[in-house]
Amino acid sequence: MKMPWEILVVDDEEVMRESLAAWLREDGYVVDTAASGREALDKTREKDYAIYFIDLKMPGGIDGIETMMEIRKLHAEAAIVIITAYATVDTAITAMKEGAQEYIVKPCNPSEISLLVSRIIKIKNLQRENVILRQKLTRQYSFQDIISKNAKMHEIFQLIQEIASLRSTVLIQGESGTGKELIARAIHFSGERADKPFIGVSCAALAETLLESELFGHEKGAFTGAVSQKKGKFELADGGTIFLDEIGDIAAKLQLDLLRVLQERCFYRVGGSEELHVDVRVIAATNVDLQDAVQAGKFRDDLYYRLNVINIRIPALRERREDIPLLARHFIERLSHELGKEVGDITESALKLLLDYDWPGNVRELENAVERAIVTCRTGVLAEDDFAFLNHNKLERRGWAVPTSMTLEEVEKEVIAATLQRTQGNIKEAATILGIDRSTLYEKIKKYNIER
Repeated sequence: MKMPWEILVVDDEEVMRESLAAWLREDGYVVDTAASGREALDKTREKDYAIYFIDLKMPGGIDGIETMMEIRKLHAEAAIVIITAYATVDTAITAMKEGAQEYIVKPCNPSEISLLVSRIIKIKNLQRENVILRQKLTRQYSFQDIISKNAKMHEIFQLIQEIASLRSTVLIQGESGTGKELIARAIHFSGERADKPFIGVSCAALAETLLESELFGHEKGAFTGAVSQKKGKFELADGGTIFLDEIGDIAAKLQLDLLRVLQERCFYRVGGSEELHVDVRVIAATNVDLQDAVQAGKFRDDLYYRLNVINIRIPALRERREDIPLLARHFIERLSHELGKEVGDITESALKLLLDYDWPGNVRELENAVERAIVTCRTGVLAEDDFAFLNHNKLERRGWAVPTSMTLEEVEKEVIAATLQRTQGNIKEAATILGIDRSTLYEKIKKYNIER
């Protein structure tokens, strides 16, 4: 059974107000009335009406335009029809500019009112059906806040359910922006540890000494600035899960300390002598190939095998293009609300552009692209032109000519500088694009004296 649409008629003239309400009730609509803007706002706070008929000139209190603006603050999707006995171009422009859907002049024609309401209700019904369909799609293709219809991703969802309540260590591999932390959270919140802490640590964000203190804590006086005892992330995650992001970037000494924690489930705070025991599930993530790092002598093989008990590889977005329309619409729905912009859909030509793009930054890049398009969009639907910047990015990548008058070092410096400029100094993203780890990128930035 469909929810009935309700209408509010706002007019200070009783005859006009009751006549219009009577016409609408004859057409089968549920109608409320209000004799002033303030009364209308009181009723609007209690109920969201499908259509508001508002008289433009109401003596005392607030007029029709002010009433409309206040209603829009309460219900952004409200369909508002302004009624006036004094039609001028200026008032019409003002009403439409402030968000009125229609503008009609007294005396009102009952048949015109019926056609107008019917047209608005048809649009409302389509919008409602669209929302319901999207909600069904989201439920059908979502798992713990991860949305996908891709077969490989659904295999991952199934694996998550199978391993969620185990204590086994998990290694999540995937390019930057594929959603490795989302997978880690899904594992944690699908299992028996869901009511215990989930603690995330970015291993690439801190220097070696700071990361050691971050992971294992420190005692008062352990080093300069250690003015009090501090619990580390492993301690804070006791009983739950610790997520070690970008595990491939940790230094050799920390690799050894981490191996001991995985083997013995115990550790010492920095500067401490008390051995601490914890029950923590470790989930690690990386966007580099740890096997290559092991072969290059940059990562301990024994630690790699300890971490790689259960391996999850997240496919890149270009490997699951069928998810792009689903994700794009999901981001439009969420971001338009967060940004306060009435953008509700995307054109087929814009979707084709998104499907044809390679997404080096994966789902995170898609989300950022949708947000940028919503910010600059001038209508309620994202069109191909709103994503023109993606074509520009593609042309920049394809239009590079191989230099024949530069040394290899000069070429390397130019490529690194251009990549850093493109990523706005984001080392993690730049390293991913260049196919090197962050420590190597930092070394080359220092070597070539490149500005970030």
